[in-house]
Amino acid sequence: MADSKKRYWVGFDLGGTKMLAKVFDTSFKELARVRKKTKAQEGSASGLERMIGLTREAIDEAGLAVDDISGIGMGCPGPLDLNKGVLLDLPNLGWKDVAVKKAMQKAFGCPVAIINDVDAGTYGEYRFGAGRKSRCALGVFPGTGIGGGCVTDGHLIRGKVNSCMEIGHMTVDPDGALCGCGKRGCLETVASRLAVASAAAVAAHRGEAPALLVQAGMGLADIKSGALARSIEAGDATVELIVRRAAQWLGLAVGNVVNLLAPDVVILGGGMVEAMPELYVAETLQAANAHAMPSFRGTFKVVAAALGDEATAMGAAAWAQQLEKDGN
Repeated sequence: MADSKKRYWVGFDLGGTKMLAKVFDTSFKELARVRKKTKAQEGSASGLERMIGLTREAIDEAGLAVDDISGIGMGCPGPLDLNKGVLLDLPNLGWKDVAVKKAMQKAFGCPVAIINDVDAGTYGEYRFGAGRKSRCALGVFPGTGIGGGCVTDGHLIRGKVNSCMEIGHMTVDPDGALCGCGKRGCLETVASRLAVASAAAVAAHRGEAPALLVQAGMGLADIKSGALARSIEAGDATVELIVRRAAQWLGLAVGNVVNLLAPDVVILGGGMVEAMPELYVAETLQAANAHAMPSFRGTFKVVAAALGDEATAMGAAAWAQQLEKDGN
């Protein structure tokens, strides 16, 4: 039987390939978790039903009733209207203009906060992981794209309506490759996993990455972060150079953000960093210091994320709690 004097929070991670619902008590001890795969091009009506069902399942698993839940935080990818709680565009699921907040509030009768998934991950690391005790934490997550988030004095930096910190679309090479956003030379074109895998596939084709060729071939979908790390361990020097160069580009962008926001900690996360943490931290730190103003050099540290896949759901729930404290 649930103690009505205690308060409980749900964190939901709507990732690109999975849905994860977690229930926490007021001290953020995890009480339950339920995870399911997303369905490619699933309709929004069906998807919302599964999200609601997954949340109910997690609440049931925690031994609680819906009335015990104080709030729900939703970490969602893609562009969002944060005020209305609308997911504007989620291409991998084919969703557009989906009123996630309204549907969840109707189902559970409690406050629901919608937050960008990278912002949620950054906030989770700030509260519970690698950014604890920092004043200003910058999160950078290289993956298929490159996401960013920033927390300062306990609050996420955001726009009036949208999330921000789109570090992946910072221009680092004005004459560079065309990005998916339509601009040229974005950070994503040189430092995302897709960019690294593309360069590594070319190296494998040329005979410069024999270990990678054996392990993963030349297909971009098969050249994942772990395969790149194993390739480097096996002695593929060209692959190592490709990854180090990507981390240096990342550091260039981080150095420019340091000049604007002066974070005391930069948190690197995502599969690439998890597979090669020492390489990424060292190269990013060195490049960031090289591109930061002299007065900022040595004032920040670069660290690998500590929470992994747990950060988004945990951060989303904690953000919902914070908004309640702020009276929002």
